[in-house]
Amino acid sequence: MTLLKKSVVAITLSLTLFFISFGAIAKNLEDLSEAKASLAPHKALYDINLVATRSGSQVINISGKMFYEWKPSCDAWTTDHRFNLFYEYADSPSMRVTSDFSTFETFNGESFNFSARRKRDDVLYQELRGKAVVADKGGKATFTMPEDLDFKLNQEALFPMAHTVEMIQKAKANKKFFQAVVFDGSDDEGPVEINTFIGKPANALKLVEASDEIDMTLLNTPAWNVRMAVFPTLNDEASADYEMSMVFHDNGIISDMLIEYDDFSVTQKLVALDPVENNEKCEKAIKRVK
Repeated sequence: MTLLKKSVVAITLSLTLFFISFGAIAKNLEDLSEAKASLAPHKALYDINLVATRSGSQVINISGKMFYEWKPSCDAWTTDHRFNLFYEYADSPSMRVTSDFSTFETFNGESFNFSARRKRDDVLYQELRGKAVVADKGGKATFTMPEDLDFKLNQEALFPMAHTVEMIQKAKANKKFFQAVVFDGSDDEGPVEINTFIGKPANALKLVEASDEIDMTLLNTPAWNVRMAVFPTLNDEASADYEMSMVFHDNGIISDMLIEYDDFSVTQKLVALDPVENNEKCEKAIKRVK
């Protein structure tokens, strides 16, 4: 995996894994209503900046922004990620990378659609699109772009929502470690193995500077310091592709993140946060079924 691709994929994966949540346990409308009441559909803006480089790194600067929106539709959780990152290198020309990544995961956690477009200096260089399903006997991720690409998913594989559910459940039960295989559709290299350590509770109100652009009530919730290591599953590499440290809230919001690679590290700082209203038509439909 190239440096450029790792950078975009890592940030995409981290957000996909932690912003969408609780959909996998919403197996009926009652569960759906409970899940909606527990979470905070929202839109957020983050500043992304280089904070450290290691010996031999060709990167001299990374900066940019990421917009994220998470909300429930009538029958699924949806996310929209938009990145605009500028890379500067010591021995090669600088470049701007933009990325749009969207997901659609049904409330029962069994079906997952994904779509991504990435441009380098306004030139499209990667487009991904496909659908994945899981079942008791396993499942499969099938890409329509590029064609003829698919990955088998074993019965223990999770989509991002199910993984987040598991993490929150373990955090509330004071469990510290767990391991899972996750497919999120953010690249063409298949599922990854994620090893998670849940640390001490965190107080985001002391870590995030108050601003008129940030709805601080959304951060006044239980949160934990979380550390994750992400490994490829299609080879036997002993070291992680990258590691992440973050402050993760039980309402699905991340208020701070550090992503570490072999040769550099970037931070993701919250600069704007607002709630997103639920779709009234969906709410009325749910009430009618009840």
